[in-house]
Amino acid sequence: MFMFMFIFMFIQSKQKTHQHNISFQHPQFQFNMSLQIPHRERPGSAAQAATKAVILADSEATTRLVDHQEETRFRPLSLDLPKPLFEVAGHPIIWHCLTAIAKVPSIQEVCMIGYYDESVFRDFIKDAAHEFPHIKIVYLREYQALGTAGGLYHFRDAILKGKPERFFVLNADVCCSFPLNDMLKLFEDKDAEAVILGTRVSEDAASNFGCIVSDSHTRRVLHYVEKPESHISNLINCGVYLFATECIFPSIRTAIKRRTDRPRLASYPSSENLDSSFFQDDDDVQKNEVLRLEQDILSDLADSKQFFVHETKDFWRQIKTAGSAIPANALYLQKASQTGSKELAKPSANIIAPVFIHPTAHVDPTAKLGPNVSIGPRAVIGAGARVKEAIVLEDAEIKHDACVLYSIIGWNSRVGAWARVEGTPTPANSHTTSIIKNGVKVQSITILGKECGVGDEVRVQNCVCLPFKELKRSSCNGSMRLDVLGRIYNNNMAFFHIISLTSFGDGEIQMSLFHRLESILSNSILNSYNSTS
Repeated sequence: MFMFMFIFMFIQSKQKTHQHNISFQHPQFQFNMSLQIPHRERPGSAAQAATKAVILADSEATTRLVDHQEETRFRPLSLDLPKPLFEVAGHPIIWHCLTAIAKVPSIQEVCMIGYYDESVFRDFIKDAAHEFPHIKIVYLREYQALGTAGGLYHFRDAILKGKPERFFVLNADVCCSFPLNDMLKLFEDKDAEAVILGTRVSEDAASNFGCIVSDSHTRRVLHYVEKPESHISNLINCGVYLFATECIFPSIRTAIKRRTDRPRLASYPSSENLDSSFFQDDDDVQKNEVLRLEQDILSDLADSKQFFVHETKDFWRQIKTAGSAIPANALYLQKASQTGSKELAKPSANIIAPVFIHPTAHVDPTAKLGPNVSIGPRAVIGAGARVKEAIVLEDAEIKHDACVLYSIIGWNSRVGAWARVEGTPTPANSHTTSIIKNGVKVQSITILGKECGVGDEVRVQNCVCLPFKELKRSSCNGSMRLDVLGRIYNNNMAFFHIISLTSFGDGEIQMSLFHRLESILSNSILNSYNSTS
């Protein structure tokens, strides 16, 4: 009798917590500890189950140290402000994620994982705490590139604090309606280990995303491939996930162990350079130690029978490049209009909905705005101005009778009287903001960086302008004369000297060259400045 009681008590204790002992070593992760993962409640008590959310504030941190091109994608707007805090439809990009999370009653804590300094998000977290008082927001900083899965595993103790049975993972640079409650319902109904948000795109665009092959009846994920070379499905990964804690962390741990046990051998074209290429360089090793959900984890999860996809019929797009903020702004404004948001300006003869105007902005009654326009704090819109499909940022000024279409006007920038700043409209279902003009790839969205100036009666079309540039003559299709500046820091003040005047045809090349010159020449310029001063 006592033996049966002992066995029963032993089984009960095992059902409360799954313990995974970790004993192997890895240079990026610490494993000499036991990982306590809460046991999942079965359907029936799921409504009371604890849930958390994780926002990947900088989903490109993985590539930040690996690929310089990735780092420049949101520039020049990210030169002075991190992309998650850039305002779209009147609010920071990451705020839209928090708004959706706040609608899930079981979520009481949100972990933000990012590569930025803690001070960057301090004010935002303070403001969000007042707006979402029932949610605790914690920022977790990565000090080296670990990848999306590596970051989750590195901060697993913080995520598992409070013993949540499942948690959402949201990429901050995703624009969508975030149907988290629908995903949670599917998760509970199917007793799932993971649920991914998916959407349909054209076959031509599908290869640019992670593609999902699913059972149309059960919605179970059968196969997952990140950016396949050939077409396998037009159902793509939206970058929003729901994981069971008892399943995802062991899966990541298995992937790390597989990566650790694999010999670090590099391929070589011939035996002549065997010595130089047999072992990988340190940079290549660092790339391989980065662990990403999309490339390293989701394919393995598809092998299980408890991985499901929730297909959304609502809007979705990525906010990767600076120009993609314009279509994202339109989508969020249209959604706010459909839900009857009181933040939007009331439609009138000169306000074509949807339009967001900050309370501190000044808009002349004769100016015509909309549709899909956001006006930032203390911005000034002059008499007779026309603004359409645009974002006008803080302290910017658009003078009388100017026209701004499909453009972003940067902080403290000025558009002169009778000037015309415009981009080129792209199809609503397009997932790119680049177009081909005269055989050259250019941005379809015109972007003025911080403190730029456009002279009176000047026309600027399809151009990307870096900060502090004065445009005194018309420029089209990215072919503009650009002041490439080198930053010099002396006595805690920033001085800007013109390095060269160069003509380019591609906005991305402009930004990339600017930062390469900045890093290469800054020391020599500083020495030259000090020697002559």
